[in-house]
Amino acid sequence: MKDIGIGIVGGGYMGKAHAVAFAAVGAVFNTALRPKLEVVSASSPESAERYRRAFGFNRAARDWRDLVEDPKVEAVVIATPQSLHREIAEAAFALGKPVLCEKPMGETLADAEAIVDAAKRSGCANMIGFNYVRTPATQYIRQLVSDGVIGDVTWFRGEHSEDFCADPFTPASWRTEGLANGTMGDLAPHMINAARALMGPITEVMADIQTVHKQRGGVEVTNDDQAQMMCKFANGADGHLFFSRIATGRKMGYAYELHGTKGAIRFDQEDQNAVWLYTTDAPEAQRGFRKILTGPAHPDYEPFCQGPGHGTGYQDQIIIEARDFLKAIETGEPIYPAMEEGLEIHKVVAAAWASNETKRWQKVDAR
Repeated sequence: MKDIGIGIVGGGYMGKAHAVAFAAVGAVFNTALRPKLEVVSASSPESAERYRRAFGFNRAARDWRDLVEDPKVEAVVIATPQSLHREIAEAAFALGKPVLCEKPMGETLADAEAIVDAAKRSGCANMIGFNYVRTPATQYIRQLVSDGVIGDVTWFRGEHSEDFCADPFTPASWRTEGLANGTMGDLAPHMINAARALMGPITEVMADIQTVHKQRGGVEVTNDDQAQMMCKFANGADGHLFFSRIATGRKMGYAYELHGTKGAIRFDQEDQNAVWLYTTDAPEAQRGFRKILTGPAHPDYEPFCQGPGHGTGYQDQIIIEARDFLKAIETGEPIYPAMEEGLEIHKVVAAAWASNETKRWQKVDAR
């Protein structure tokens, strides 16, 4: 076993999740690399010091540059607003340091392209933080689809819907400013990632993007509340994706269903330890969706718990993510999803915005 110094830029919601994950991952997965929480930075030195005490880092940095340049930081985790992702990633890669970056990779497609180019030039391990695709249930569903259990998939429907802005009287905030913080920048990338992971590349989209509540407390809202898009996949299948931050009653509506020639699958993140599977090989009177509870027989479940049906949670997804990042650093082999995946998702989002403006089908740019 070998220690590796971790620096985390940002100590808020995701900064804390990553700090907890790197503190626990060695014990959960017995990793060859054992993370040490070396340095944390935040929006101010005072905030960084508060996070240092709370999470157990060895040092609080003056700013993110101080963190990235610290020789004890051997790998960098970016958990800041996306407006900073490009600058931090480029600086870390220039120093030969692996980077795990939260989604989306940047504010714009140009940011994503620049980050991927920097990653390629450096040759460093890199990963984009799409955690929901790592649940044991979704990993298992990927296996079912790959193994042809439901035959040729002909249709995909996915959504990422939440209700944190459903109340029209919710005050304006950073979430209601700038396209990168809207639904297409915030929620859509997760479900686009799921669609690509299960179905393969998206080649064309037809999108409608809406700002439903145009003002909040007299302040103009400058981004989108909800969006929907029809899409075509490279494998010939069709699909429909829906994203919303105003979906009343939905707390973590990351949900999808696939229809195939031999069956179907349903999943909902609000019940993240269950897979609903329908197959046509049973007698007609016995056909129906059956609920499969995840357990030690499913991917990445047993390290957390040996009891079937006991379940894994949100933080466990981030621990799996930390394991994958460490594995990429250890082996020098690319790990899914590398930053190329983040770029491909930016391309789908860009195509959706173009389609919304032209009211026509838009091809997704192939690099």
